[in-house]
Amino acid sequence: MGGTMTAAKPMEQQTHWPVPPQDGYTVDDLFTLPDLPPHTELIDGSLVFVSPQRRFHGNVVDLLVQGLRSSLPAELRVSREMTIVLDRRNGPEPDVSVVRAEAITGPDQTHYEAADVLLAVEVVTPDSESRDRTTKPYKYAAAGIPHFWRVERNGETAHPVVHTYALDPLTRTYVHTGMHRDQLKVHEPYDITVDLTAVDNL
Repeated sequence: MGGTMTAAKPMEQQTHWPVPPQDGYTVDDLFTLPDLPPHTELIDGSLVFVSPQRRFHGNVVDLLVQGLRSSLPAELRVSREMTIVLDRRNGPEPDVSVVRAEAITGPDQTHYEAADVLLAVEVVTPDSESRDRTTKPYKYAAAGIPHFWRVERNGETAHPVVHTYALDPLTRTYVHTGMHRDQLKVHEPYDITVDLTAVDNL
């Protein structure tokens, strides 16, 4: 008597999330834990995973990197999506940063120290609103990074709106220095001009 053979069901794939240490992760863990998703950040000892980015986000980052590099002094460099070590328990990854050229160590470099960063830029996305508007600028300022830009999306035109901030060295907090809609034109940390409407052409 014959029988009907059925294919065995494959074992369900299980995702194994790392179990955090009792006192949280450190920046050493951030750089040594295997198989972390790209662009994982460390905030207050917790790993923060980044959602897939939208086209607007990528285009704005491209636009700002191009604009920052177009008038860049020889002693500075522009990087995108590189970890900044603020302290033992905090390693955020700004979308764009301007650093001292002497901080560059080679193509295998994974991070910069906060003391080498002149500008950190965050492009706000729906999943990062709270971190980009409050948590990260607070921590960047406390670490002494002189300039911070927060980039929002203008809902009417889908163009970027750039809020610029400068560090008050006495209070270690940021002071709002401007809101830029069609053109970004500033003189610190150096002379920079970016046509924000050019994002339409990317």
